[in-house]
Amino acid sequence: MSLRARALNIWLRTVEKPRRARAAGPEALRKMLDQQSRVLFRMPRGMQKRWLTLEEASGRIEALEIVPQNQRSTGVVLYIHGGAFVFGSPGTHAAMAAALAKRLGARVIMPKYRLAPENPYPAAKEDIRAAWDALLAQGIGADQIVVGGDSAGGALALGLLADLTAAKATLPAATFGFSPLTDLSYSGDSFKTNARSEAILSVARAEELRQMYIGAQPAACPEISPLFADFTGATPVWLTVGDTEILCDDSRRMAQRLTAQGVEVTFDERQDLPHVWPLFHNSLPEARETLDQLAGWIRRQPGWPAES
Repeated sequence: MSLRARALNIWLRTVEKPRRARAAGPEALRKMLDQQSRVLFRMPRGMQKRWLTLEEASGRIEALEIVPQNQRSTGVVLYIHGGAFVFGSPGTHAAMAAALAKRLGARVIMPKYRLAPENPYPAAKEDIRAAWDALLAQGIGADQIVVGGDSAGGALALGLLADLTAAKATLPAATFGFSPLTDLSYSGDSFKTNARSEAILSVARAEELRQMYIGAQPAACPEISPLFADFTGATPVWLTVGDTEILCDDSRRMAQRLTAQGVEVTFDERQDLPHVWPLFHNSLPEARETLDQLAGWIRRQPGWPAES
């Protein structure tokens, strides 16, 4: 573990985690992450970004498209940002997505899905499906698309894979998750045992944020918590998580469940790295290493288009 990672953990645990715990509601959380992303997260050079509209019969959604100057592949990454379904945006996660786009030489498309509590479940889920359907309607092959997300975005990415698998629809080439939230019932042991070691997320706010998203809906139903879904027949999945995260068991159990259902899984558990550490790719060597590993894995997927 690098000295920078140790220093980052100290700052997150002593400054950032208490600030998030004290934030007065969704607007404060949104403003906080938006400000931090502009200061801490910088896009690589040579990246272009533009807003576009994804539209199909299932819906219409705005999305941020990031295109590397060195585009070499016709593949597309459909990336879903995290933020407990309440905050975050394509803008807050654009720098990390751009770092992956540069490594792949491929486009990344980030849907601006509706947030709770103004738009509770199933609004976000519907928007992600609309984005997927719109990409297919544009003539992009499903096997040329990789779907990914972080935290709550990981839940939506895996949820999309589960829905497509259950419907026996065409599937993405692969799916990945950075510290994904897979169990909104919070039944994993790490949710309690890692409450103090967790660098960013506050256990004390978890119930509040869950209620904003699902209200009285059953948290353990497969449509909300992908941990309980059936993935039999799904395409490969890549997951990474830190061993001190409260969501560590979300990834551990997800990997075990996918493997038991015959899905090819790559699972990377890292020592004492913070929640969604690839966001800190500008300063953290472990973040760049993880993005390198993910890009290599994506390029090895059978459906991913070869570089020109």
